[in-house]
Amino acid sequence: MLQWFANVFRLGVKELASVWRDRGMVVFIIWAFTGTIYLVSAGSNTEMRDASVGFVDRDQSALSQRIRDALRPPHFSPPRSLDAADIDKAMDGARFTFVIDIPPRFERDVLSGRRPAIQINVDATAMTQAGTGSGYIQEIATREVHQSLREHGRTSASMIDFTVRSFFNPNLDEQRHMAVMEIINNVCLLSIMLVGAAVVREREHGTIEHLLVMPVTPSEIVAAKYWANGLIVLVAVTLSLNLVARFAMGIPIGGSVPLYLVGATVFLFATMALGVMLATLSASMPQFALLAFPTVIVMEVLSGGMAPIESMPDALRIVMSVVPSTHYVAYSHAVLFRDAGMDIVWPELVWMAGLGAVYTTIALMRFRSMLTASNR
Repeated sequence: MLQWFANVFRLGVKELASVWRDRGMVVFIIWAFTGTIYLVSAGSNTEMRDASVGFVDRDQSALSQRIRDALRPPHFSPPRSLDAADIDKAMDGARFTFVIDIPPRFERDVLSGRRPAIQINVDATAMTQAGTGSGYIQEIATREVHQSLREHGRTSASMIDFTVRSFFNPNLDEQRHMAVMEIINNVCLLSIMLVGAAVVREREHGTIEHLLVMPVTPSEIVAAKYWANGLIVLVAVTLSLNLVARFAMGIPIGGSVPLYLVGATVFLFATMALGVMLATLSASMPQFALLAFPTVIVMEVLSGGMAPIESMPDALRIVMSVVPSTHYVAYSHAVLFRDAGMDIVWPELVWMAGLGAVYTTIALMRFRSMLTASNR
């Protein structure tokens, strides 16, 4: 057993040296856990920010002015006055995302108990912003109308006060979520690509024959690739969380980073086995890439980070339950966002470890078959 560990250590050191000599891979790893984290979290923002608003005020009343003044940054840019005849031209020219049209006698009708209609014209080519912004405008207008009625001593039967409390991300900061999710996605991508590329590289460079004449077993070769490449990813993740997310971007990490790294280690065990499986099915690096990238995309899109698992069809939910990234995303969210402890997240660890054991068994079988074929 001691000899097994010694061989795994030596082969792992060889693997680290091989990665270090591959300058392109080194640059890719650094970029994946620095530049992409910042660009994705800062650039792919779907929150309402400075939406352009045109305001047609046919009433010129205190209530219409009140609604206009309530449309403030950061969600909306200051509304710009617009004539009713220019609405279509302004929308066709993409000058505004929203154009609000206040009808004549609006305030008088509201105070008289009537239900006047406010027209909201929306440029829905920016679909996410259009849906969110129109809801914001309706909420703002309703709030101002109810406040005006109270000030005039009137009541509204439909008036309800809501108290909303946002837990774990009280400022609803999407940048925080996107940064952590990009780190999670890159762990999935790099773990599969690094170990898979290492196996394919052995075959392409002819060093697989060198391994065949050495007194090492397939399990030692695979285990060495696991720990060497896994160490690289864990170091990159730790530096990314602390230097990029926390220090450079000022994103608070509420949970335990060491506990998160425990889950990341177990997840790497599962995904690296998947990487070895894909590599044994590939004769060259382009073939491996054609297998790996669709696999990674499916894992990232359907694992619960972009859309809730609960909203997926039952059959797809069952399939994704045996994919380690689903449990890794749930584990990461619980630890990093909700500060969950081991007593809460241990089932996800068990799932990832179990799937990793299954994948490793299959990977070793495939790897032995590949070595046998290379020996012929």
